[in-house]
Amino acid sequence: MTDRVRFEYAVIRLVPSIERGEQINVGLVVYCRSRDYLAVRTHITQERLRALDPAADLADVQAVLDGWARTCDHEKRMTLGERFRWLTSPRSTVVQPGPVHSGLTTDPAGELERLLTRLVL
Repeated sequence: MTDRVRFEYAVIRLVPSIERGEQINVGLVVYCRSRDYLAVRTHITQERLRALDPAADLADVQAVLDGWARTCDHEKRMTLGERFRWLTSPRSTVVQPGPVHSGLTTDPAGELERLLTRLVL
């Protein structure tokens, strides 16, 4: 039996209008220190976005989410843990991280898919 290890995750939220405070979940970031794993997956449901803000610029939102993925995958000046902490630090922008949660898993990549399906899709 494979040992379970601690992992952390945060939902990525889209807040099209900061003033209104409405949000939709558009992604997830998962970090597992003991498995050297950090990954971001995103998905925007256009209908949900349009319901909150008919004038939202989908291309602009996708560009911001692509920046999250680049930081996760390519920012080699920071360790994986530093990248995770940077991505999940609070910010008052259109794309925001939710609170960090933790759990135990044998498969961090599998947790990413499970949580993405449950919380975003």
